[in-house]
Amino acid sequence: MRDFPDVPLRPFGYFVHHQGRGHAERCAAIVNALPAARPVRIFCARDDIFPPLRDNVTVQKLPSLFEARGDEPRGAALLDTPDTTHCAPVGWSGICEAMATMAQFFAAEVPELMIVDVSAEVAQLARLCSVPHVKILQHGDRSDAGHRAAYDGAAGLLAPFHADLAQESWSAWAEKIHYAPGLGVNVSLPKPDDARGTLKLGKRPMALVVCGGGGNGISEAALGVAARSYPQMDWITIGEVQRDWHATLPPNLMHKGWVDNAPDYIAAADLVISSTGNTTCAQVLTAAKPWIVVPEWRYFDEQVEKARALGQAGAALHLPYMPSSAHAWRAAIEQAQSQHDPARQRALAGGSDAATRTAQWLGNLADRLWDRPEISTSLKEVHHA
Repeated sequence: MRDFPDVPLRPFGYFVHHQGRGHAERCAAIVNALPAARPVRIFCARDDIFPPLRDNVTVQKLPSLFEARGDEPRGAALLDTPDTTHCAPVGWSGICEAMATMAQFFAAEVPELMIVDVSAEVAQLARLCSVPHVKILQHGDRSDAGHRAAYDGAAGLLAPFHADLAQESWSAWAEKIHYAPGLGVNVSLPKPDDARGTLKLGKRPMALVVCGGGGNGISEAALGVAARSYPQMDWITIGEVQRDWHATLPPNLMHKGWVDNAPDYIAAADLVISSTGNTTCAQVLTAAKPWIVVPEWRYFDEQVEKARALGQAGAALHLPYMPSSAHAWRAAIEQAQSQHDPARQRALAGGSDAATRTAQWLGNLADRLWDRPEISTSLKEVHHA
């Protein structure tokens, strides 16, 4: 029989991908909702992207798993990547150091769960080290051997969105998926009039374009066409915009860049055009605005499938790419406005208790895995609520 560390609750480990902002925000919401007695060790290539964290939570900085240091052997780069991995180059000292650090944590502290957001390789590392893992479930074509190994081997799958946005291909894992719409997102939005006052907007209608932090942003040229097509409407962008030298920009198109008060802009908008990042989706669903979603490029078509799911669920108008002419913009906006269903959007948004319920689900899952029968709320009740 193995001797476990003599502590009331053994730790959870948590790997956080450092691209974009949603991973870190989701992590903070979950760990802050866990019992104060539960230690958590977060592993991430950046330690400056997290919201405030409670006591008993530490962030351990790792080398990046996909950014080279410059000392990698050229010959090893010619080796084929096996189908069961996505990024497993040979000879990278940073990857070796990062994986060794997590393996040492597994051996020394015997964590009850390792939450992985996201990396198929880290998920498989946990399973190979005999540590049960919970994998964050993302949209996209995840039929490859690497994702299937990470999902098949998981003790649980955490989906930070509504069950009505699930893909049919997830049916094999249905019993171990916990859906948590709104998880890690500030869905407390101001009233539209209050938001417009805060932003000092006039009475003109406003279209908001939201660009996420995980890619290169939306093309400026397409937005110039849109703004010229609706001169009676102000067009405001927040986030990263891809600048085009040939773009003809009218005066009613304004770039605000990165802002700290995105909820104000979303609440004030009369129309939203965005990609399909998790934070943006949760906030727009809560605001219940006419919405056009245009996926940005992501690995495994993540945003393509998320946009398709939102369109099929009646929450937004899904377009495969930005309209390229004035008449195409007018047709798209008229369609988005005519099919707008605010009640449907709010139903998909989720509530303020997503983090609490997720923390309870994780605790109950750990109790079941480590043979503790004193579960206050059954895993099935939390899973299906």
